[in-house]
Amino acid sequence: MSAVLLTGGAGFFGEILKTRLLAEGLTVVSVDLVPENSEHKNLTTVRGDIRDRTLMTSLFEKHRFETVYHCAAILAHAVKDRDFLWTSNVEGTRVIADCAKTFGCRSVIFISSNCLWGKGFNRPIEEEDVPAPVEIYGQSKWEGEKVLSGYKGAFNAVIIRCPTILDEGRLGLLTILFDFIREGRKVWVVGDGSNRYQFIYAKDLADACVRGARLEGFRTFHIGSDDVRSFRETYEYVIKKAGSKSTVASLPRALTLAAMKAAYALGLSPLGPYQYKMIAENFIFDTRKIKKELGWHPSLKNEEMLWLAYRYYESHYDEINRRVGVSAHRQAAKMGIIRLLKGLS
Repeated sequence: MSAVLLTGGAGFFGEILKTRLLAEGLTVVSVDLVPENSEHKNLTTVRGDIRDRTLMTSLFEKHRFETVYHCAAILAHAVKDRDFLWTSNVEGTRVIADCAKTFGCRSVIFISSNCLWGKGFNRPIEEEDVPAPVEIYGQSKWEGEKVLSGYKGAFNAVIIRCPTILDEGRLGLLTILFDFIREGRKVWVVGDGSNRYQFIYAKDLADACVRGARLEGFRTFHIGSDDVRSFRETYEYVIKKAGSKSTVASLPRALTLAAMKAAYALGLSPLGPYQYKMIAENFIFDTRKIKKELGWHPSLKNEEMLWLAYRYYESHYDEINRRVGVSAHRQAAKMGIIRLLKGLS
């Protein structure tokens, strides 16, 4: 059986991709900073740091990985240490790439982000559009892509730029929205809520990763759902399915964005530059390339994914709020000053 390396295997998406890889009959070595609870005869879990060159070298030398699925990343809202985020996301990627080259790895699959852009477009964003990140997480992902581009010819590489990943168990900043719906409070949109923002179903992303490992050369793909509804329509769908008393209400666009920017600058809100810019704009990836070259197609729409995530949150509410020592996407985010808005809703 071929051995593969999975970084960030204890994270929300890492767990889903791990399940898929093991189902494919692969031997998986998973590395993460936080402990993992998964057990399987073909799984080895390692609690460690991808920046640790000695550790990573020893793993590559021992297992001779055919493919690396590089999902590990530190999120901006999860830590205050900017150097930790940057070195983890950038220098960690460099260590992975060095080891992949040294030990003859066939392919590296790198999970990138739509945070490479900090503004909306009036059209779907294509792979040829030049990234322009506005905050450190997006900047670190763009730098990680550039690190990998320096290894063209050393191994095959597939960069998959994805929007917000959703499935059962996805928490993080979404728990702020889910809390409002669970308690039947007003759910707020910026402006009239007619803007559209794309998600990606985690199992669809895992499928793209597996397909990508079969390709030759250096490729970059955009991925995301089809038939994207507006924020207002998406929220209304989940509210109706949940049987919640919530309604969707509007906040004035200019005033709200100014307040969000000030709150983040003062350390009062978890919503940073990417979130407060994108929450009021359109952002959709053009996915024609990945459909054509990988034969990939999405299976769920935005509202269906968000409902799955909300249903999980509601049914596991007490357990979620007791969690400690898990990745940022698998725990509830702190509301900060947004709690005041909740009180007025």
